[in-house]
Amino acid sequence: MRLIQFLAGAVGLLANVCKAAPSVSVVSNTQLDPEGIFFVSYDGVVNVNSFQLSAVLTYKNYQFAAWYTSTGTAILGRRKLPSGSWSTLQLPHNLSTMDSHNAINLGVSPEDGKIHVALDCHSTSLFYTISEANLATSGNSWVASRFAAITSTLGTLNIGTEITYPQFVITPQNLLQFVFRTGISGDGATQLAEYSAGGWNNVGSWASATGTYTAPDGAVSTLRNLYIHGFTYHGERAYVSGTWREQNAAVSCSPEGLTNHDTIYIYSDDLGRTWFNNASAQVGTSGTSPINVNTAGIIVDSLDADHGLMNQESQTVDSTGLIHIIISYVPGRFTQCVENYETVRPEFARPFHLYQNPNGTFTKVEIPFFIQAVGRSQILMDSEDNVYVILPYVRVVTASKATGWTDWTMVYNGTATALDAFGEVTLDRARVPTGVASVLYQQNSTGTTPSAVKLIDFTLNG
Repeated sequence: MRLIQFLAGAVGLLANVCKAAPSVSVVSNTQLDPEGIFFVSYDGVVNVNSFQLSAVLTYKNYQFAAWYTSTGTAILGRRKLPSGSWSTLQLPHNLSTMDSHNAINLGVSPEDGKIHVALDCHSTSLFYTISEANLATSGNSWVASRFAAITSTLGTLNIGTEITYPQFVITPQNLLQFVFRTGISGDGATQLAEYSAGGWNNVGSWASATGTYTAPDGAVSTLRNLYIHGFTYHGERAYVSGTWREQNAAVSCSPEGLTNHDTIYIYSDDLGRTWFNNASAQVGTSGTSPINVNTAGIIVDSLDADHGLMNQESQTVDSTGLIHIIISYVPGRFTQCVENYETVRPEFARPFHLYQNPNGTFTKVEIPFFIQAVGRSQILMDSEDNVYVILPYVRVVTASKATGWTDWTMVYNGTATALDAFGEVTLDRARVPTGVASVLYQQNSTGTTPSAVKLIDFTLNG
């Protein structure tokens, strides 16, 4: 009997070892606009950024997308899934400045089926509009007159005049939340608001600029902001990971480096009102006692500011409720001081899969492919908890849960298939549970010559 059990176990182990890494298959590659606006600022383009949580968004039977066309006009697209043709409308708003941060983000409030649009801000006033009820599901004509006038407030809620990184998130209770930063890079607070049919209400700041950070060489910074990799719900829990950026450049070994340091993790079980660290100790309360750089027990991967650690990559949660994060930086074997992140990251930066174990500890694994860009990657998982990472230029690498996410394989290489993608991509996370990854990308160009905005659909083959 023991021999039979041993052989059965050996066969199972061999099956796991021999099982191929997950793959992807291209379903379609659709041009949304032949002439999207193109310019490079902050190493990115305004139509596709990792921090755009929802520039492409599936809600029930429809998929929506947003971008700026060559004139800077804000465009909204809609199609019926799985493969309907796209319709577009022009909002009465033009991009105010050539800044890649001023992206467009979409949300849907399940309570009334309204589409929410936040756009064109980087430490400036927000531009916001909301559709008529049930436009997200009704299939009514796709025209701009179904949207309200564009305002610089979030409905009737005045959120200030220094807004960046707006994100819409649907909660398990079918509420719509709005995550954003007030202030500026290196001196900002992360905020939360919540929508009901009566309008928007403020929840408050849950990560502040306060506290003191001391670098290994003794340099001190007293102001910063938290850059988040996501605000993700699974079950009743909201998961947030992120990295701090210090205001004082002296905490980095070079003024041309990045002052980003450490990866933190917190969670909330009451819609972002109270926050807990990885040891399940309460560490913050939105609006009255936000977390800060000195909050105990929130660092899950320690790294100083000398390695070009990137902010605002991505995260996901597996079927058991454990968080998985992509971070990227220049490993110490290449250099202990990233003197210029814009030149050193494309040459040496590697992505890392940082994930939570069932016992609560975190494991970090280097993914054996270079980033080959300044920018960021997207992580997602299929229904079997296999991992897919979309590197810049639409290069897809995967690892299977069966091997403990160790069999990293490049299964699609956008640079070898003539996609000519610029770099970062935006992912429709709401569609992933259906087994399809819709990836918004823009083709490369030079100067301000417009280029095509495209959406490529992959099936996830676990």
